[in-house]
Amino acid sequence: MTNQQEVQVQEKRELEKKQEGTIPGRVFVAVADIFETDQALTVVLEMPGVNKESVDVRVENDMLSVEGSVDFSNYAGLQPVYTEYNVGNYARTFQLSSKIEQGSIRAELKDGVITLILPKSEEQSRGKSLSAKRTQDSRPASGVLSLASL
Repeated sequence: MTNQQEVQVQEKRELEKKQEGTIPGRVFVAVADIFETDQALTVVLEMPGVNKESVDVRVENDMLSVEGSVDFSNYAGLQPVYTEYNVGNYARTFQLSSKIEQGSIRAELKDGVITLILPKSEEQSRGKSLSAKRTQDSRPASGVLSLASL
């Protein structure tokens, strides 16, 4: 007898704004799936309507932030008769572990789905434990990840 697990559809959640924005429009929480292998974590985010020029992926202070903007001009002049899909921008933030090689994170965007590869440090992927202490010099540089190669 096969065990079947029911897949549940999750409703789109609007991001709770913690700061005032200067861009009009709604911001939704990008739905995420996270997978783990011995070498890396893979984060898959759904951002329908977002193209690679409007994705911003940043790593700052051990936080991975992903934001995607929708080009609302594609919807100009349209009068919806019935809608089940809300149009808006997307955002999601993740706290990164010290086990992730922050300078080696890669991103790919295809058909509104962004895939982030977060490589584990070599010591972690080999199964060795890492020291919990971190000196000021060992902190990875903050910055924006390039999506130009998408």
